[in-house]
Amino acid sequence: MTGTSSRESSSTATTDVVVVGAGPTGMLLAGDLAAQGLSVTLVERRPRETGNLTRAFAVHARTLELLDARGLADPLIATGTALSRMRLFGRLSLDLSRLRSRFPFLLITPQYEVEHLLRNRALGAGVDFRYGTELLGLSRSDTGDTVTAEIRDTEGTRSTVEARYLVGTDGVHSSVRRALGLPFPGESVIRSIVLADVRLTETPPGLLTVNGRGDAFAFIAPFGDGWYRVMGWNRARHADDSAPVELDELRETARLAFGTDYGMHEARWLSRFHSDERQVPAYRTGRVFLAGDAAHVHSPAGGQGMNTGLQDAANLSWKLAAVLRGQAADPEALLDSYHGERHPVGSQVLRASGAIIRLAMARTPLQRSLRAAVTRLLSVVRPAADKAVGRISGVGISYAAPRGSHRLVGRRAPDLQLVEGRLLELLRDGRFVLVTPPGAPAPAGPVPFVHAHWASDRTTTLLVRPDGHVAWAGERPDPEALAQALTLGR
Repeated sequence: MTGTSSRESSSTATTDVVVVGAGPTGMLLAGDLAAQGLSVTLVERRPRETGNLTRAFAVHARTLELLDARGLADPLIATGTALSRMRLFGRLSLDLSRLRSRFPFLLITPQYEVEHLLRNRALGAGVDFRYGTELLGLSRSDTGDTVTAEIRDTEGTRSTVEARYLVGTDGVHSSVRRALGLPFPGESVIRSIVLADVRLTETPPGLLTVNGRGDAFAFIAPFGDGWYRVMGWNRARHADDSAPVELDELRETARLAFGTDYGMHEARWLSRFHSDERQVPAYRTGRVFLAGDAAHVHSPAGGQGMNTGLQDAANLSWKLAAVLRGQAADPEALLDSYHGERHPVGSQVLRASGAIIRLAMARTPLQRSLRAAVTRLLSVVRPAADKAVGRISGVGISYAAPRGSHRLVGRRAPDLQLVEGRLLELLRDGRFVLVTPPGAPAPAGPVPFVHAHWASDRTTTLLVRPDGHVAWAGERPDPEALAQALTLGR
């Protein structure tokens, strides 16, 4: 890691963690760390944005659970529209109401609403925001105990920030990833996608609607306030991302994909972009980590981009906090587990979103036959549809468990109703939650945890990580194994 300039810095600050990139991923991560009493500097190249036009608009069930564990889900739900079904390819309707979650729906709300809540939480926890500040380079200390970020503000003043760890959450063009010299292998899937917020004269089905027909595909989602998010692609139209966009172009694409443009008019925002499928090979390089679009980028199909980044942050934040607070017996193994758990999830999301976009783009008779077969399968075989919904929503994501572990280890814990309250409420302090039968004593452990009890006669002992996944479980009391799980922090 090297800097980009030999000019001396004007000053040096120290902090526990530097986060580069103040999007949703960076703000959730920074807020989590600061809430645990750690010092965090959040660097963002852009000035603080005051606009309200952003690309992401879908918040899935698993992300809402993570936000609920931070007291943010209910305020966010009040800003949007809950959809209980997703319509794909005209005929296929996926039923989200079958999700075993407190949030059996897809929330349609602008990304800026998510950012507003996360920014306020991070500010309240004491995060040092540095807007209008560009990362110039990274360097390691001679001892390897710290990493130093060289930065420059809008006035051209250069300085450095020394930290124990640094996390790049700065998007697809990540300066952190470039400073590390890491490749970002993959390919551009489709170019010249048009994105807009519009009003419609005719009301489409009250569902997230995706369809492809011939040489075009499009989707429409209602914000619930009279505005609709529309995305469209037309094989016959190719232009650079910087090329101007006219509403007529999107109308034509919608008519090709849906058979109607629903009276599309009054666009408040029009944009053009291309969709890549890329993933960095390593989410961790020493004391530097990558999360969100800096680590993986994929097609917008399924609305999983922002959601996957937020789930990255939730996985990494508690591990960094445990290491920085001296609560992990094997810090390196714990930090390595971030890549071990989240890299496969990123790969899975790339495959799933890529499959959706390719099926929507089906052109040849063979491709269309495959799309028809997938549609029939998911329409008729309920377990297959439930599995697809679980993967898209994030509720079905589990992490690999050590051999011989209880079947629940690595799985997402549902929002259990316990004697002391809901599990997601008990996770709001960022601590482990130990669930035992009533009357069972809690063991001592080096990691702080909340002791809760089943509201039934269930005898399983369950240790839930701060990110809501099961760290350890047993059907019989095993104080030694439980204490080891707490010591490892995994």
